[in-house]
Amino acid sequence: MNISARNKLVGKVTKIISGAVNAEISVVLPGGGEVVAVITKASAKSLKLKKGSPVVAVIKASDILLAVPCANPECKCGK
Repeated sequence: MNISARNKLVGKVTKIISGAVNAEISVVLPGGGEVVAVITKASAKSLKLKKGSPVVAVIKASDILLAVPCANPECKCGK
């Protein structure tokens, strides 16, 4: 995964609360801290998020974006 944002936090999904449109994703960090991201349900489904999924929380301004490692071994995206 290549991304220009500098504030990236590696963690694992601990909880997913789905609402009508959005999903609240809780992520535990290696030191025990936690961040929570609100993303669309469609994005959570597209990323195939579930409890225990490894993710990277990308913080840009007041938003937190989530990314998952690329599953395609032939991809040249930088994983």
